[in-house]
Amino acid sequence: MVMGELMQETELAVIGSGPAGYAAAFRAADLGMDVTMIDTARRPGGVCLFKGCIPSKTFLHLAELIQDAEKATSMGVNFGKPVIDLEGLRNWKASVIDKMAGGLVNLGERRGVQPVTGRAEFESSDVIRLHDSEISRIKFRHAIIATGSRAIPFPGTAFTAKGRIMSSAGALELVDIPNRLLVLGGGYVGLELGSVYAALGSRVTLVEFMDRLLPGVDQDLVRPLTKKLSGIFESIHLSTKVVDLAEKETGVDVLLEGDIENTHQIFDRVLVAIGRRPTSQNIGLENTRVKTDDNGFIIVDDRMRTADENLYAVGDVAGGMMLAHKATREGKIAAEVIAGQPSAFDSRAIPAVVYTDPQIAWCGLTEEEARRENRSIAVQRFPWKFSGRAATIGAPEGLTKIIADPDNGRILGVGITGRDCEGLIAEGVLAVEMGALAEDVALSIHPHPTLSETEAEAAELFLGTATHILNK
Repeated sequence: MVMGELMQETELAVIGSGPAGYAAAFRAADLGMDVTMIDTARRPGGVCLFKGCIPSKTFLHLAELIQDAEKATSMGVNFGKPVIDLEGLRNWKASVIDKMAGGLVNLGERRGVQPVTGRAEFESSDVIRLHDSEISRIKFRHAIIATGSRAIPFPGTAFTAKGRIMSSAGALELVDIPNRLLVLGGGYVGLELGSVYAALGSRVTLVEFMDRLLPGVDQDLVRPLTKKLSGIFESIHLSTKVVDLAEKETGVDVLLEGDIENTHQIFDRVLVAIGRRPTSQNIGLENTRVKTDDNGFIIVDDRMRTADENLYAVGDVAGGMMLAHKATREGKIAAEVIAGQPSAFDSRAIPAVVYTDPQIAWCGLTEEEARRENRSIAVQRFPWKFSGRAATIGAPEGLTKIIADPDNGRILGVGITGRDCEGLIAEGVLAVEMGALAEDVALSIHPHPTLSETEAEAAELFLGTATHILNK
């Protein structure tokens, strides 16, 4: 050891303190392990808490309030034009984040997890070198890599703190409300943040290279959202490519190519939401036996084990759906496997939610997947225009559908679009995971009037017993 260097030893080193990392660290501590959690940030939570899930949903809730106040006029209540206090919005976001981060710090302390601030880099399969830290090295028995992912910039540009070309993290800083905002990418990040800025007063233009929004999601679920956004955004250009972005002092010059009349436009700000890449570089993987795929994702098995017997990888850096709840489950599995428990990632239904208005949620098999795989399926749809609860909240555009095995009625997937469907999808997840039949859901009494009844009636359509829609 070099003179003056401080080395520590730990049973388990967790690199990263996002949902995957802190879930792994907490579970391992609960199982009696000596755990050290390393991150460049002082507090756990990761991108999800500080620059992603939580701040975006905080602002989306406020956007819904603005839209609901406008909608209430037709219901007999007039709140008047909202007054936007940007500093107040930022302070509210900060208070939500601080409360949650403080809770995670407290939970880590009470579990005995040692937090270490610094940038981790593997020197070998059992030693981590730390940069910008009071500790120089950590020797470990096992390590869990939970370094997450980062936004992909537009080619030839970079995300900077004061730049007009923003990542999702930059957009959530809410520095100002640009008069004209270009959203590059029709995935869930672009749609969610575009909705926020549109509600706050920006004229939003969205450009998507593919011929539809949310490519890969069943289009009957996306259709109501597309219709809603067409009235909120200034314009939506599909099958359109951004050829060049040139940042100037007064705006961003944008050159477009595709089915669009004006190919050269100037925007105050541009949000680039074209995907994320794993944070697997510059962490010393070359000094281990860990293997990555062509896109930089760490290759793991169903127990989150890498090609190096000492090392595990969880969350975004391990690929698959980049979702916090999936990352959390993977973190717990890795901790349990290290502890010698019979644990593996075998989930049939990972729920996904797009937090726009209307929301979109789905789990299990989708119709598009079934078509690609040439699988025979039975599908039943219950439109929310027949739902009493949807009528009371002015949300008739929703839809609930169930995808089942045509031979035995086993539920294979569930898709929902509509207001507040984020919680409804949990019943679908449970149904798929349990191997429930449509009959099981149909015969389970759902409270009236609720949106959950739409799941019951969709299931009843398989039996020919639906009440509020004619059975085919």
